[in-house]
Amino acid sequence: MAAYWIGRITVTDQDTYGEYAKRAGPAIEAHGGRFLARGGRHLTPEGRDHARNVVVEFPSFEDATTCYNSPAYQEALAFALKSAERDLAIVEGV
Repeated sequence: MAAYWIGRITVTDQDTYGEYAKRAGPAIEAHGGRFLARGGRHLTPEGRDHARNVVVEFPSFEDATTCYNSPAYQEALAFALKSAERDLAIVEGV
């Protein structure tokens, strides 16, 4: 059963966040992740708005959590945590 990362992001430092994006993509793809939404138009009718929204599909919940905890993604994440306000949920599909 597929699983999804649902990320809501407000970037505060574009250059540093660019380093995150450059490193995160290969780490995500190495675990079977594929981007379904990455920025683009959005509407937040409830809750706190973020300028950027991302949805990544993984083959399974285990793949999604293994990716998040992987050394390659954690290295990338260090850049994101310094350069953005983020909310991330890992959700199993139905």
